[in-house]
Amino acid sequence: MDSPTTRTSAPTRRLLPGMRVLLVAFSLLTALAVGSLFVLADQTDETFAWTIQPPLTAAFLGSGYGAGFVLVVLSLRDGVWARTRVPLLTILAFVVLTLVATLLHIDRFHMAEEFADRGALAQGAAWFWLAIYVVVPVAMLALLLPQERAPGVDPAARAPVPRWLRAALAVESAVLVVVGAALFVAPATTGAWWPWELSPLTARVVAAWLVAFGLATALAAVGGDLERLRTAAIAYTVFGVLVAISLVRFAGTVQWEEPSAWVMVVMVVAVVLTGAAGWRLAPVPARERS
Repeated sequence: MDSPTTRTSAPTRRLLPGMRVLLVAFSLLTALAVGSLFVLADQTDETFAWTIQPPLTAAFLGSGYGAGFVLVVLSLRDGVWARTRVPLLTILAFVVLTLVATLLHIDRFHMAEEFADRGALAQGAAWFWLAIYVVVPVAMLALLLPQERAPGVDPAARAPVPRWLRAALAVESAVLVVVGAALFVAPATTGAWWPWELSPLTARVVAAWLVAFGLATALAAVGGDLERLRTAAIAYTVFGVLVAISLVRFAGTVQWEEPSAWVMVVMVVAVVLTGAAGWRLAPVPARERS
């Protein structure tokens, strides 16, 4: 463990060039996904890797990618590994689970013979998706260990997370991880409780985002340093806001008579409020000596 003297005299551990390149690539990919899923939610049969119905599901997934874009861009702007660790672990959890979902349902992608009548854009998107979700998890795993061993130290924690916020994040984390794990393991059974219809493939990709953000909130509750979690808190807020917009935009799709619809509304409000609280309470990171 680094002593206070070491922390003040040693340079701060920063992102390695390889990790920066990966994050730049991921920022571009998430921006494309936001356009295809959130903006063009009702055109996935022509512009995306697989057809997503109803469009609300596409918009929900696009909300995750919108938050992911913010997560990556802010991490690149910061550049300090201690404040990028949680965002990277969040992304890693998502891409690994999404790769598994892709391989389990590869027959639903537009490169399959069943979708030979789809245009070149849709078929190309399917092959591009597969390539990305094979390459990115491997690249991230290959870069994590060198990044952890990079020269320098992590800056000392200086902004403890309030107990009430830790408690709220712990509850949200439990809900997100449990629901996400259930959707991933048993998409047909658990998906029947979702407030709108999900296919097994979309249920598992939705689950990947839920588990990823559940992991982030768990690390926030346990880690206890607001400054290191500021980036994740901002992205978490963005996720909640975009999901809320999606629910309003496609309100006719939601089965409002089901209790699960109102549970989702409560969770969305909780995500926005706790994310905004963490963002508001966290000090703006000080410029670290490199």
